[in-house]
Amino acid sequence: MDVSSSKKPSKLLPANAYTKLAPGEEYQPIVPAADKRAEVTVWSVTTGMIMVVVFSAACIYMALRAGNAIEASIPIAILAIFFGREGIKRSGKSTILENVMVQSIGQAAGVVAAGAAFIIPALYINQLEVAWWHIFLSCFIGGTLGVVLIIPLRKYFVKDLHGELPFPEATAINEILVSGESTSGSAGKVLFAAFGLGAAYDFVVEAVHAWNPAMSTKTLMGGFGEKMASMRFEASINGIAALFGLGYIIGIRYASIIAAGSVLAYLVFVPLVFQFGSQMPEFAYAGKLYDIGAMDSDAIFGAFVKPIGIGAIAVSGIIGIIRMGKIILSSVSLGFKGLKGGSDKSKEPRTQLDMNPRNVLLIQLGSALLFAVLFFVVAKTTGDAETGAVYTVGQSIWYAGLGAVVGFALSFLFTPVAAQAIAIVGVNPVSGMTLITVVLTIIALVAGGLKGTGGMFIALIVGCAVCTALSTAGALISDFKIGYWIGSTPRNQEVWKFAGIALASLVVAFVIPIMDSGYHFLVENDVGQLISNTKVLPAPQANMMAAVSSGLLSDPASQPWLLYGLGGMLAIVLWMAGVPMLAFALGIYLPISINMAVLAGAAVAWIVGKTGGSERVRNARNEQGILIASGMMAGAAIFGIFTAIARQTVLGAPIQYISIGEKFWVETSATGEGYLQSEAAHWYEGLAGQGIGLIMFVGLGVACFLLAAKGAKWFLAEEAEYEAKQADLAKKQ
Repeated sequence: MDVSSSKKPSKLLPANAYTKLAPGEEYQPIVPAADKRAEVTVWSVTTGMIMVVVFSAACIYMALRAGNAIEASIPIAILAIFFGREGIKRSGKSTILENVMVQSIGQAAGVVAAGAAFIIPALYINQLEVAWWHIFLSCFIGGTLGVVLIIPLRKYFVKDLHGELPFPEATAINEILVSGESTSGSAGKVLFAAFGLGAAYDFVVEAVHAWNPAMSTKTLMGGFGEKMASMRFEASINGIAALFGLGYIIGIRYASIIAAGSVLAYLVFVPLVFQFGSQMPEFAYAGKLYDIGAMDSDAIFGAFVKPIGIGAIAVSGIIGIIRMGKIILSSVSLGFKGLKGGSDKSKEPRTQLDMNPRNVLLIQLGSALLFAVLFFVVAKTTGDAETGAVYTVGQSIWYAGLGAVVGFALSFLFTPVAAQAIAIVGVNPVSGMTLITVVLTIIALVAGGLKGTGGMFIALIVGCAVCTALSTAGALISDFKIGYWIGSTPRNQEVWKFAGIALASLVVAFVIPIMDSGYHFLVENDVGQLISNTKVLPAPQANMMAAVSSGLLSDPASQPWLLYGLGGMLAIVLWMAGVPMLAFALGIYLPISINMAVLAGAAVAWIVGKTGGSERVRNARNEQGILIASGMMAGAAIFGIFTAIARQTVLGAPIQYISIGEKFWVETSATGEGYLQSEAAHWYEGLAGQGIGLIMFVGLGVACFLLAAKGAKWFLAEEAEYEAKQADLAKKQ
């Protein structure tokens, strides 16, 4: 695919940066192979690791709270330039190769968080005992595999196919890094301002409870709203900065599609179920008793609509895989291509140096062995909680070997698919491939004699590792392409990516248990049943994986298969109608309160992009979007984690001393374990609390509008200053 017509490189990039090379033509990067300028330094590694910590925490928080993660690469690239130019570096300005290294290390945050968020909450939802080291090892092994499985294919994707693959995400990051050589730090200022705005807003909302962000038509619309709610016709919005920022970055089109899914779920399906179901007596379905007439909107949604969303998400992922059939078929052979011996590395220029192939192979084998050790420990210590069976050493070795072989094989087959998908369309079909991984693993384990909770645990851990491997492979191939354009040393990117993955895995293993302890993936409903905490920690992909693994390995009769099937049929209808399936399916699954907040952020972004005195000003304002959204989500996420820590009973639940609208206290259970209790003030739950919340949420939109206008003004002034300097230089020459 020739993309020369669709992309024009920056002035500092060679003219053939994005075009297919003629026979015998060579691409020369910005920094030639003979140039030994600083690349791996104390500054670049330290800054990259700091980015990993901050954005790993932010990405996993957003993925759990909103069902979508932050794209960390672009804000990290911007911050690398900002820190390197504003005197924070040890001495002088950072080199462009140092900035590439910061971005490459920091990017590990997003890929590890994505792998963990897709799977790990499913372990909690299925009530399995999860230790922090389970999370750490599954993410670290998977990420490591993603690195060493894609290294042998780097030259093919990056050099041999130069100009034939568009690399949309890598191109955007590359342009930021290159333009950073000629511009100063206005982007960093906007990013920091948005970080502070998101952090302050959500801390006041979720820790101080100064106003109620959970606004509903039932309360805000008075008697009319209550009348409609009695017919289970009710809409709500969770007015927090994290969700607003997510909508700002998603954009109006996809936010509208997601919101349309929620409208169908909450304002069509729920009232319909109530209208007809309330006429029926109590009945049993999927192992549970229901009295629809006594159920509120959220209960009806959770019991009868959310499963439709799960089915739609699952089939959307599978259709996405099928639609990428050509990519998948062509990619499978690439994995075997990577097994062939490499060329003589001693003759390679610096910009083409990879890790020693022997070391790559040893790490691959070591990762497979670590897989087996992890699965052995899981099998031996978990057993089958339902039957009380304890697996023997021989059984545990068999199950561990089986899980390791399946996990490694699927990682080997799917990593080239992920890399090629990212290179061609910029979208990694990780959802569908992870679902296929979990199902195939379960089939293999069942064939090997393993069922129950032990099989569920191993299948989900395999899924987490493979998901992380796929995310890593896709991200790393973008890193390699950026390095190729600019002139980095691939070996440095590879070696330090391991460090970034290790640190990101550790952060994720710390944050997920804190989120569960503070908010809980499972909560009790009105009749004492444990259900997924959809309102606070929806984790849609993980809920899908939990349903699949539980349905196939534990209690198939308790699963609402008919509703899953209806969701699958709906996904097919959406595909036939040309509607983005996964976005609409997420809308059906996620609470309407989340999706309306996302739509509000997208609406403000649309307004920002349509205002301004000229096309140049409008474009400049529009380009502030990713800065504002990324900064706001990161700030809200970091302080959201602080709020989760403040809810920890082992720390005495400090939130009880700072909250205004809700009263918190710690009670002790019969087992001596402390648990957090709360009661909202009357004004907080009523019209006053929600009314203030609505005013403040509108104020948040106004603040973002003003920040975008200010950021555009800074950017245009900066651009004019640079052009003036270039004109002066031209005159002197």
